[in-house]
Amino acid sequence: MNQTAIWIGSTLLLVPSWLASLVIFACAIALALIAHRTVFAIVTRLVARMDLFWRSLVSRTRGPTRFAVITVALGFAASVSPLTVEQATLIRQLLLLCFIALVGWIAKTALHIWTTVYLRRFKLDADDNLLARKHVTQTRILRRVGDIMIVVVGVSTMLMSFDGVRQYGVSLLASAGAAGLVIGLALQPVLKNIFAGIQLAVTQPIRIDDALLVEGEWGNVEEITSTYVVMRLWDWRRMILPLSYFIEKPFQNWTRDNAALIGTVMLYLDYEAPIDAVRAKVEDIASASPLWDRRVVSVQVTDFRQSTMEVRILVSAGTAPRAFDLRCEVREKLMAFLQKKHPRALPRLRAEALSENNGARPPALAAAEVATRQ
Repeated sequence: MNQTAIWIGSTLLLVPSWLASLVIFACAIALALIAHRTVFAIVTRLVARMDLFWRSLVSRTRGPTRFAVITVALGFAASVSPLTVEQATLIRQLLLLCFIALVGWIAKTALHIWTTVYLRRFKLDADDNLLARKHVTQTRILRRVGDIMIVVVGVSTMLMSFDGVRQYGVSLLASAGAAGLVIGLALQPVLKNIFAGIQLAVTQPIRIDDALLVEGEWGNVEEITSTYVVMRLWDWRRMILPLSYFIEKPFQNWTRDNAALIGTVMLYLDYEAPIDAVRAKVEDIASASPLWDRRVVSVQVTDFRQSTMEVRILVSAGTAPRAFDLRCEVREKLMAFLQKKHPRALPRLRAEALSENNGARPPALAAAEVATRQ
């Protein structure tokens, strides 16, 4: 037994220190991964029947906890490895960088979990989702800004952990004004959109799922990033606009204060059209439609043209898509009603000529008919 121990000790003395350190670090990482996988599997089974919050919490923290276990294992391995002074200094520096990255990763994960839990109280698929859209828009924009700030602070802390960077801090600070001016001019479009995003989160001229009319296109706000807005148009196309557009240019927001809208249907009818019958039919169509919110229905003659009169029909609905569908329904059913019951109410061209001979046909028309018969 003593001879075996002496042989093992002599063998270890013959192994280079760098190889022994490499073996120790590899074993530490392997044991850390095995331990994390085992513990994580047990915790996952424990929360399988719990609330969605706990299941999401465990699944979201899988990466940070694994990285934390590996960092601790590397720190323990570094304390028992036969490292030189330079190697030990390098390993401590790497572990410090890993610790800073771990703190930033945990901060981003905590921010994501908090925003997810906060937004669970709001439903975007509700009929009146104004409050939900307000909080979702603010939370998503501010979360992206928070993520950027965490990354910036983390990278800055990593750089400041090096003595060389800390040594030149005074000179960098002295030239920060000129450097900041140059960088600001070079990154002006990017910075403008970032600050526009913060302004949008505070003032909220647009929100997630708002109905907008921009550049002659109608659609809903699908996504607001840190630099641009994605609009889902009515025909499923996507329009990409920079955030600064909604600060600098005018646009129509159909759901700014509430989701309800008044839809307009314009008709051009003959002067013989029975307006009372049209008004009664529009009220019947609106009353029978599940799209109408029982608030506004109106029929008015708004203008007279050379051969037609302009009739404006107003109907209200709870949301912009419902208002559009209701307008189409009123237009289609009212046209079918007029074609069937009052065909003379539809626009037509008149050619009336009075003859001096007590209503007889004009001479030109009579001559044309005779020529046709011959």
